[in-house]
Amino acid sequence: MEFTIGLTGEASVPVDGSNTAETMGSGELEVFATPSMIALMEKAATNALKGFMPADSSSVGTMINVKHSAATPMGMKVTAKAVLTEVDGKRLVFTVGAFDEKEKIGEGMHERFIINIDRFMAKTNGKIL
Repeated sequence: MEFTIGLTGEASVPVDGSNTAETMGSGELEVFATPSMIALMEKAATNALKGFMPADSSSVGTMINVKHSAATPMGMKVTAKAVLTEVDGKRLVFTVGAFDEKEKIGEGMHERFIINIDRFMAKTNGKIL
């Protein structure tokens, strides 16, 4: 498994009743929610990795540091973009940005780790008493 610096991914979503601050509980307004923007940025990063991941592996998000700088109203489309900027073994770092149809609405950094699915799920499910 080899990942090349500069690898890119995108993800888009319309702003609707499912992803507003009011619905997500992160605010009281019908605007695109910060948690929705973060999820879209993570999806863009995972989309960048599609086709490069072995069948027994996946990636998990471990850190995100973003600024949500502009509000987006209902009905507009938001697109997130991720660019792989650092590879350190199983650790992958992406620069992420989010854009509505008018302007950049957010930017930051996102870290993911490559995991073996069976080992990860065995350890996670081992938490159940």
